[in-house]
Amino acid sequence: MADQRAQDEAVRLAAELIRIDTTNRGSGDCRERPAAEYVAAALAEAGLDPVLLERTAGRSNVVARIDGADPARPALLLHGHLDVVPAEPADWAVHPFSGEVRDGVLWGRGAVDMKNAVAVLVAVARDLARTGRRPARDVVLAFTADEEDSAADGAAWLAEKHADLFEGCTEGIGESGAFTFHAAPGLRLYPVGSAERGTAWLKLTARGTAGHGSRPNSRNAVTSLARAVTRIGEHKWPTRLIPTVRAALLAISSALEIDAPDPDLDADALLARLGPASVLVAPVLRNSANPTMLAAGYKVNVIPGQAVAYVDGRVLPGCDAEFCATMDELTGPDVAWEYAHSEIPSESPIDAPLMAAMTDALLAEDPGAHIVPYCMAGGTDAKYFSPLGIAGYGFTPLALPPGYDYHAMFHGVDERVPVSALHFGVRVMDRLLANAS
Repeated sequence: MADQRAQDEAVRLAAELIRIDTTNRGSGDCRERPAAEYVAAALAEAGLDPVLLERTAGRSNVVARIDGADPARPALLLHGHLDVVPAEPADWAVHPFSGEVRDGVLWGRGAVDMKNAVAVLVAVARDLARTGRRPARDVVLAFTADEEDSAADGAAWLAEKHADLFEGCTEGIGESGAFTFHAAPGLRLYPVGSAERGTAWLKLTARGTAGHGSRPNSRNAVTSLARAVTRIGEHKWPTRLIPTVRAALLAISSALEIDAPDPDLDADALLARLGPASVLVAPVLRNSANPTMLAAGYKVNVIPGQAVAYVDGRVLPGCDAEFCATMDELTGPDVAWEYAHSEIPSESPIDAPLMAAMTDALLAEDPGAHIVPYCMAGGTDAKYFSPLGIAGYGFTPLALPPGYDYHAMFHGVDERVPVSALHFGVRVMDRLLANAS
């Protein structure tokens, strides 16, 4: 079992990673290399042989392999990203790149998403090397660039151009999941991710007839676009219960001692009975499409010939065709749509031995808790490794106190995590690697 040294080391590593500004502003405006070099040095110091790989100068990824006790077993991928979203220091109570520990809490951009998890994995890897222990199976560590944008310089490129580094991996563990969710007084849930919605970022283009703003115009591109955007924003998507979400509803209902819902029960009606735990499933009962950006015109008295909008769409596994058909209907004949960026949805087996091992590792540290399946509303790097035959799971264990809003920390102001939560993560991940079959 990882000792106190490893637990404290995770905190130090996380703080130092936070101090390395790897802000990803999109469109290639990011430089992860300093963080990648820091991680690689920490792994090399422990006797591992990490490699740094770049598609674009400065956009570094780190990959290393740890030999397991039984090389006949399939390998396990553990991955996390090195980039973070922007943070405005003036908005924060503590500087977002200070990595300050205050009153037992680590502050900074990346404290939850997800330099904390990277630090936990590095600390566990270093402790294994220091103590001469081996994980139950081969482990591949991958710390990636560009997850907060398109992954074109990160996981997507690694999976396409360096698939050999992941040889033998059949399952992968990445971000989001295994955090404490306080569903009721004394009732703790740990959602473990086994599915995630796909990303469908759309560009809508309306074309019309340009003209003077004082004249009637039946082919006004702005008007056509506004109608389509309104239809999309007001559309009520139908419920689509994928296996992970159905299992989550059953497990949460059982934990709350609510009568097990009928398979055909109205999921929305059930949400009202789940109390705070409804937030774990409400965003993933259906596809979604939210208009987010508009652009048209250059002068108030000129009707433009073109107007453009962007929509953040998210698609459940198995619902791609329905999403496309719905967008065709909602945009109508006067507005064209295309993908600005897309990522596939994914879903992995919830009855896999790895799920059982993750459950056991969590319950060993928190015996009174309930482990439930979880579908992530957004996406992670896991979907890029899926075409390599790697089933993806969200498992970054954190023991969190009541009142701590985990989801608000993602991309939020004053992102922070209790030091004790990182200690918990080290103990759980160490136990998992020792026993995962």
